[in-house]
Amino acid sequence: MALRREPTARQMRLATELRRLREAAGLTSRQAAALLGVSPAQITHIESALAGVSETRLRRLASHYACTDGEFIDALVAMATDRTRGWWEEYRGLLPTSFLDLSELDHHGSFRRDVAVLFVPGLLQTEAYARAVFSSRIPELTSDELELRVRHRMARQEIQIPYEVVIHEAALRIRVSDRSASRAQLIRLTELSEADHITLRVIPFDLDGFSRASSTMTYVGGPLPKLDTVVRDAPHGSVFIDAEAQLNAYRTRFRKVEAVALQPQQSRDFIHKLAEEL
Repeated sequence: MALRREPTARQMRLATELRRLREAAGLTSRQAAALLGVSPAQITHIESALAGVSETRLRRLASHYACTDGEFIDALVAMATDRTRGWWEEYRGLLPTSFLDLSELDHHGSFRRDVAVLFVPGLLQTEAYARAVFSSRIPELTSDELELRVRHRMARQEIQIPYEVVIHEAALRIRVSDRSASRAQLIRLTELSEADHITLRVIPFDLDGFSRASSTMTYVGGPLPKLDTVVRDAPHGSVFIDAEAQLNAYRTRFRKVEAVALQPQQSRDFIHKLAEEL
């Protein structure tokens, strides 16, 4: 079977979890290969996501690794055997892989939590707001590249998983475009905040002791807490974080930010007032 040229973030996550299980069992890749009856290269390919793994082999590996967490094993099997070709596949080869990985993460997520300080989160942006954000990119995008990114962002907004978002007043006040577009974006937020699956809270400037301006994050729930993922922006794309210690730290950070934010109705009233000021 030919090796994958460009594994997805989901395939990489499966590979990472299998490597962690082997290392926790104190086995080398050569020893794992001998137990499975394959070449060491095959274990290396599986653990680097260059090759897939069947349900039978995955369960045999889990047994050799003395993993008795049935729910976790079942979740890994679901990842290994998933053949979903989602809507984002139409953008493969047209957009950077990180765009597709985010779409796939949203699709398989059980919930999502965002903290936004400088920009309205992508899942809540109007088309005009998204276009203004992408238009500010350096080096500049071609018109075709710009439209692809905007169209992809709008398509991502179709997800219906439980979504909790905390937005700082700075993100609400910064005009990435003109006054009219900013007002439309604020009105859109008030509308979305009434959706059953969305809980929106605001952190106002008038809050003493808010020292968590660096807490911007996207946290996506997996089928089990140990399969959750945090996404942070980086200069050359998105960084996916999945180490358990870091996941725990980001869970705590979200709870602390959420705790000082306005309640949903107060937040809705706050945004409505900002919109009226424009």
